[in-house]
Amino acid sequence: MKPIRLVRGFLTVGAWTLLSRIAGFVRDVLIAAYLGTGPVAEAFLVAFTLPNMFRRFFAEGAFNTAFVPLFSKKLEAGEDPKGFAEDAFAGLAFVVLIVSLVAMVAMPWLVLAMAGGFAGDERLPLAVEYGRICFPYILFISLTALLSGLLNAGGRFIAAAGAPVLLNIIFIVAMVMADRLGWDMGLTLAWATPVTGLAQLALVWVAAARMGFALKFRRPRMTPDLKRLLTIAGPAVMAGGVVQINLLVGRQVGSFFEGGIAWLSYADRLYQLPLGVVGIAIGIVLLPDLSRRLKAEDTFGSRYALSRATEFALFLTVPAGVALMVIPLPLISVLYERGAFDAADSAPTALALAVYGLGLPAFVLQKVLQPLYFAREDTATPFRFALWSMVVNAVLAIGLAPFLGFIAAAWGTTLAGWAMTVQLWWGTRKMGEAARADERLRRRLPRTVLASAVMGLFLWLAETALADQLSAHGHRYWALTVLILAGMAVFGLAAYAFGAFRIADFRSGLSRQR
Repeated sequence: MKPIRLVRGFLTVGAWTLLSRIAGFVRDVLIAAYLGTGPVAEAFLVAFTLPNMFRRFFAEGAFNTAFVPLFSKKLEAGEDPKGFAEDAFAGLAFVVLIVSLVAMVAMPWLVLAMAGGFAGDERLPLAVEYGRICFPYILFISLTALLSGLLNAGGRFIAAAGAPVLLNIIFIVAMVMADRLGWDMGLTLAWATPVTGLAQLALVWVAAARMGFALKFRRPRMTPDLKRLLTIAGPAVMAGGVVQINLLVGRQVGSFFEGGIAWLSYADRLYQLPLGVVGIAIGIVLLPDLSRRLKAEDTFGSRYALSRATEFALFLTVPAGVALMVIPLPLISVLYERGAFDAADSAPTALALAVYGLGLPAFVLQKVLQPLYFAREDTATPFRFALWSMVVNAVLAIGLAPFLGFIAAAWGTTLAGWAMTVQLWWGTRKMGEAARADERLRRRLPRTVLASAVMGLFLWLAETALADQLSAHGHRYWALTVLILAGMAVFGLAAYAFGAFRIADFRSGLSRQR
């Protein structure tokens, strides 16, 4: 992938992911307004998390980290990539279908495994009912994830990046209709879940067909390529299990504090906005690009791609993380506080957002560093690192819960994220020049941090000056808008003054050809 294509890939995926995250945020604002942090909200959030947890375990997390590099190399070499993709498609569909059937029967135990605090109260039967309706979503979204990986490997980013937008639009429309027509809001959200999965699958299947990969369902068969795929995916499956255990620990801790799951979920959704726009965009574009470069033994190109991805990621996420830590309460109160979500919910949600903000750069750096391993078909090393991060998360979240309450789950997530990032970085030291930061990145990173600190100081002072307006219902929207835009302007000016970027970078990034 030439630099111009790499940059365009980042921008395309980033733009669509931004749109998806904005639509997702609107979805969550509506859920908060209609359901607040009560039993129905927490039951649905747990039920919706279940298929998404297994989705990350099977498709996006484990299966695709093995599938994308292998498919990219077959596509580059012309070694029957369509046959390989159809075998993977059939195998994934078969496994996920079996898991779905088992999960439907075992739903009460799955809910308790995720939220033991639900035992003996009204949230348990609600979560079980919603979970059985939601769970078929895993089949559709797992196949969607595989087709999205196929499209990304072929440089077709729009349909794959646009699929989550479709999901959020369907949810928004469903909630508005439920409110106007008097439907049960919890059941409406539950039934909307599999509908969105089917719509997303249809979207990416059509795009793949136009690319020449109209994959069909067929009887699964174990081919040599599929055996190799499973061998590589094995450690990634276990690593995915570790990640899901981390999520389970957080949910379990939150479930024992009334409103805890909802507070953590709403804060999580807000910090996922910059994480998704930057981290996921980079991960999607970087993995197939590095895979092709390594096959071509392009050391200079690998180093260039990694350094620009890191520079791009930190330039956007370090100031975003600082903002989440400095002004979490205005963000939460203005964006969420309406309907069933009141001021009593804003403070704990803002606290969780600030803690997540501290971990934002770490979560994004993981998206940059992991492709260095996956592109080399090394999934075992990240698995070992994930085990240590799981220990850190469990010790902190469970150990601190009696003293800190629900927020211990957020601290466990953040500090475990940094532990994982440090291990991934340390492991790249054996990968040679292709995994080294170039001089431009080493020079500009501290300048980005300094510009972010200046912006943080400005936001703290500006929030104090706008305190009355930020709390007044007739003024809080424009006040928050002014606060955010002014913070962005201060960061941009400081970054330019300190030399964290140059205007010429944007021109050369779009025009450079190799």
